[in-house]
Amino acid sequence: MKNLIKKLTAASMAVIISTTSLSGCGELFFGYKQAREKVKEPTSYSFPLSEKETIHGMTSYPANTQSDPNKRDIFRRLEEQTNVHVDWKAIPSDQWADKISLQMTNYSSLPDFVFTAGFSDTDLQRYGNQGIIIPLEDYIDKYMPNLKKVFDEYPEYRQMCTDENGHIWAFPWIEQLGEGKTAIQTVGDMSFINKKWLDFLGLEVPTNTEEFEKVLKAFKDHAPELKKKFNIEGSIIPMSCIINDGDQDPSILINGFGDGLGDPDRGRHIVVNDDKKVICSSTQDGYKKGIQWLHKLYSEGLIDPECFTQDWSTYVSKGKSGRYGVLFSWDVANIANLADYEPLPALKADVRNITPQNGSYTSGFDRGRCVVTALAKRPALVASWIDQMYAPLQSPQNNWGTYGEDGGFHIFELSKNKEGETMLKHMDLGDHSPVEVREAECVGGPLAVLNDYYGKYVTCPDDAQYRLDWIKEYYTPYMTHKYVYPNVFMSQDDTQKISDLSADITTEINARKSDWIMNGMTEASWKSYIKKLDAYGLNQYIKIYQKYLDKYDLDK
Repeated sequence: MKNLIKKLTAASMAVIISTTSLSGCGELFFGYKQAREKVKEPTSYSFPLSEKETIHGMTSYPANTQSDPNKRDIFRRLEEQTNVHVDWKAIPSDQWADKISLQMTNYSSLPDFVFTAGFSDTDLQRYGNQGIIIPLEDYIDKYMPNLKKVFDEYPEYRQMCTDENGHIWAFPWIEQLGEGKTAIQTVGDMSFINKKWLDFLGLEVPTNTEEFEKVLKAFKDHAPELKKKFNIEGSIIPMSCIINDGDQDPSILINGFGDGLGDPDRGRHIVVNDDKKVICSSTQDGYKKGIQWLHKLYSEGLIDPECFTQDWSTYVSKGKSGRYGVLFSWDVANIANLADYEPLPALKADVRNITPQNGSYTSGFDRGRCVVTALAKRPALVASWIDQMYAPLQSPQNNWGTYGEDGGFHIFELSKNKEGETMLKHMDLGDHSPVEVREAECVGGPLAVLNDYYGKYVTCPDDAQYRLDWIKEYYTPYMTHKYVYPNVFMSQDDTQKISDLSADITTEINARKSDWIMNGMTEASWKSYIKKLDAYGLNQYIKIYQKYLDKYDLDK
C-alpha cells in the first residue's frame, strides 16, 4: 500500500507539472507559487533601462577560462548598454551535460533562462510539454526585432524552429559561412597531409586510395629519416584519428567506395540519395568496403594504435609534437602547425565523391541553443535582453570574441567599413590556436551571423576564409549527389521514437566499426550486424526520417 501511494503521488505530481497553465496566476509548479510569480510588463523595453533590473541565467564556459561570465568583456559591456544585470550560474562545459539535466528537474532553483542550453529536440519537446520552458513565438514577434528580422529575411529558420503545433521553444544559433555545397559546414572531418614530409621524401599528394596507402607506408618506412630531419621526439605516426569522435573520425576517406555515399552523419548514420530516399549510410556496400580498407591500413601499422581510446588532449599533444603524417579535424591549426599541412583531396576508390553533412546547406544551426523557463518573472525582459545577442555587431562577438580597450590580445579591433560605419575587424591570430583564443573571449549562446554581414559589420575570420577556400577547391567539385537531410523539427512522439531506436542502432554501428577496423570483418559478422540492426528497428527508424523528408521541399 505504501508503494502504491508513492506511485500515485508521483503520477499526480507529473500531471500537475505537465498540465499547469503557463499564463495563470503564478501556479507554475507545485510549491513554488509564492516564490516566482509573474509581474506585469510593458509592451516594449528600451535599453538602457531607466532603473537596473536583474535577471537570472545559466551558462557554460570552457574549462581553464574565465569562470565568472560578468568578468568577460562581452557581458560587462552588455550590462552597461542595457542596465540589466545577469545573476549567472556558470558550469564548466565538460560538466554541462550531466548538471543541466539535473538542474532542469530542480524546479525551486530554475533560472529565468538557460543561455547555452544546447538542448536536443527531445529535450525541447519534453520540457515544453511539462511546462518547464515556455513557448517563445509571441515574444519574438513583440519584443525581439533583431531575431524577427532574421526570421523575416530567412523564413526557413523560423520554420526549422517551429514544432508541429506552431510553437518555438528555443532561440537558435545561426552561423552562415558560405551556402549550399560551398557552406563551411558541408565537411567537418577534413583530412590533412603533412606536406613537409611529402616534399622531403619526393612524394606527391595522393589522389586515390592506392597512392594514399603508398604514402602512408613511405612515412612508416622512412620514420628514422623524418625524425632526424624534423627533430621529432616520439614515434612517427603515419595517420592518426579518433574513431567515432566527430570531426576527428576518418570517415571522409571512405567516400570513394561503392556509390560514394560514405558516412558523413555519424550521429544518425543517414543520407539522402538522388531519388530523395533516406537510407542508412552504414549498411551500404561502399561503407562495408571502406571499413575493410581501413582495417587493412590498421593491420599494416599505418594508423595510430591509440585511435580508439585517445582523447582530444592526447590527440593534440602528439600533433603539436609534429608526429602525424595525416590527421583529421575541423581545422589542422587546432592540432598541428598550419604551415606544414594541406588538405587531402577527395580520394578515388570506386568513384570520387564527397557527401556533405546533413543540414549543412542551411549553414550552422542549433535549434535548442537558449530557452526561457516558466519561472521567469519577466519573460519579456529576458527576451528583449536576449534579442541584443542578435544585433549584427553583437552576434559576431558572441560567436568568436570581442575587442578591447586595453593592450591585451583580442579577436577583433574596432574599424570602419567602406561606408565609414563601425565594423569589427579580425586581428591576426599569429601562432595562437583559434579555438583557445575564442574560448577565452566568446560567450556562445543564441546569435545569428549572416553571409551579408561580412564586409559590412564584420570581416570573415582568416581561418574560416581559408577553410571556405579549401572546401570550394578540394571538395565542392566532387559533391556529386544532390541532397542532404534538412533540419526538420519532428513531433514529440517521433522524436522520442528516434531517440529510443537510435540508442541501440548507433551503439551497434559504432561498436562494430571500431571492432572491424581493429580486428577485421568477416562475411558472417557483416550479416550478423545487418540482422541486429533490423532487429533494433532500423526500418522504422528510416521510415520516420522519410516521413519528414517527404514533407520538406528539397528543391526550393
